[in-house]
Amino acid sequence: MKKQILSLVGMLTLVLAASSAFAQSQEVRANIPFDFVVSKTTMPAGTYSIGRIGITSDAIVVRGLNCKAAQLAGTMKQNSAKMNERSKLVFHRYGDRYFLSQVWVEGSDNVRVLPKSNLESEVALDLTSNDVILYASTR
Repeated sequence: MKKQILSLVGMLTLVLAASSAFAQSQEVRANIPFDFVVSKTTMPAGTYSIGRIGITSDAIVVRGLNCKAAQLAGTMKQNSAKMNERSKLVFHRYGDRYFLSQVWVEGSDNVRVLPKSNLESEVALDLTSNDVILYASTR
């Protein structure tokens, strides 16, 4: 009985370690040189960590590394035609306002797409959008 319990504990430890390593590999870091919006929240310029919450969740957390800013956002997964060669963040830019739009993770074959917020939809009525791409590092 003790052997079975120890074996079970060992297996659970391996599973948790593997899932933790997987979750960490899905995190990207980037120095964002402008204020930007995630959902309804304006985030100040700075260095950010962006990662999924758990293995199966579609939610991401955008966390400032040099400020106390943090925001949770829902995403939709889209498949890309090939494996992503680099991690990158895509922003929709309207005038001088930036909205986080996509998160690409190096080595993954999908893209995390943030839906347009009501605020972005309002701004989009008055201005045209340009995409701004920032390359990020994978952690």
